Amino acid sequence: MPAHLEPTSAWRDLRAELRRAVGESTYQLWLEPLEVKVWDAAGLVLQAPPDTQAWVAKRFGRILQTCAGAVLGAAVQVSFAGNADTRPGSPPSPDHHAESDFNPRYSFNQFIIGDGNHLAHAASLAVAELPGQAYNPLFLHAPPGLGKTHLLHAIGNYILAFGAGATVRYTTVEAFTNHFIRALSSRSLDTFKHAYRHADVLLIDDVQFLASKAKTEEEFFHTFNALHETGRQLVLTCDRLPRQLMAVEERLRERFESGLVADIRPPDFATRVAILRKRASLDGVRIANDAVLDAIAERVTDNIRSLEGALIRIVAHHSLTGRPLDLALASEVLDGMHPRRPSSALAIGDIQAAVASYYDISVPELISPSRAVRIAWPRQVAIHLARELTDSSLQSIGDAFDRNHATVVHACRRVSERLAESTDVAADVRELADLISATKADRDY
Repeated sequence: MPAHLEPTSAWRDLRAELRRAVGESTYQLWLEPLEVKVWDAAGLVLQAPPDTQAWVAKRFGRILQTCAGAVLGAAVQVSFAGNADTRPGSPPSPDHHAESDFNPRYSFNQFIIGDGNHLAHAASLAVAELPGQAYNPLFLHAPPGLGKTHLLHAIGNYILAFGAGATVRYTTVEAFTNHFIRALSSRSLDTFKHAYRHADVLLIDDVQFLASKAKTEEEFFHTFNALHETGRQLVLTCDRLPRQLMAVEERLRERFESGLVADIRPPDFATRVAILRKRASLDGVRIANDAVLDAIAERVTDNIRSLEGALIRIVAHHSLTGRPLDLALASEVLDGMHPRRPSSALAIGDIQAAVASYYDISVPELISPSRAVRIAWPRQVAIHLARELTDSSLQSIGDAFDRNHATVVHACRRVSERLAESTDVAADVRELADLISATKADRDY
């Protein structure tokens, strides 16, 4: 490492160079989880998650070596910890994901199902089991970081494992555009068309970037039609609904809406905790105190990528400083990353009153020790809504209901389970949430 670079700043510079080299989405998907194991005169030893390390080293080894050379000097050698077979190798073409390029970590088994994503998960699994027969096209809509790409890779992995030889291809609109431009300039359009129009399943990420690309839109339109008319499966993801893609041609918007449009909403508290627990298990991290996961799930609410990033940062502080992996460390790191927001104007008492009225019971009954079903279920719903609609801590919610921390967590988990199981329960809870929000808005106005 050059003498003028400190390890922390050098690692930051190297990560920035990698981000520029591979693009933001690829970087976040594959290279952001990398950690430095050893950094000395002999070179740089990196570590990736155990189940993808060999694959990441093979695919990105050469670009890692190139970027490290640019930032740290040509003499630096990059390797991966703990496996002799993870020497830098040649990455495949950036135009698309070949069949072996699906992230093995992104499977249906590793996808945490909650109220906000159960439809998208079920539809994706149905498509993987019966390509071209279930929902075609399947259009997955969500803001960034909520699992759209995970589901695309899960479909790809499932078809490769159980699809009886079906061919599956993944691409982003950006990669599709670049591939198309190169095909035009090299007069190889027939090869380009064959590559996309003969896949049994085509998985396309980020279709919002079709906007204002007239020639690419035209080619994409014909590719879509060629696949759809021959019964081949299309799965598309986007950060907005088809009708909101005003810069995309109407004929494409209509085709996007012709199958199933499934949205993915931010995970609720219980789902966020489950996601964190699964990530810790995958990374081999033992967290003895559940309050650590609860604290992260309380503070990071709208993005799975940020949620997992917070856990990684806390574990990194634990590893680098030797401090216990406890609530004190988690709170300190979270205060720097995700400061607490000002308290919501919506009070827990407002939620208790609304829920009690909805279920035709009194507020004193709602917070009483009674375990009768007519009381216990409304109480659990009220606790769930207090967790989702206010910024109150679990301890504050427990105090408002005369319950302890464990009871609050159990109530949130129980409601999340029933939301995933029953559309009637989901409709009731959604109606209640809308009613409470509308009442607050009228009062504020």
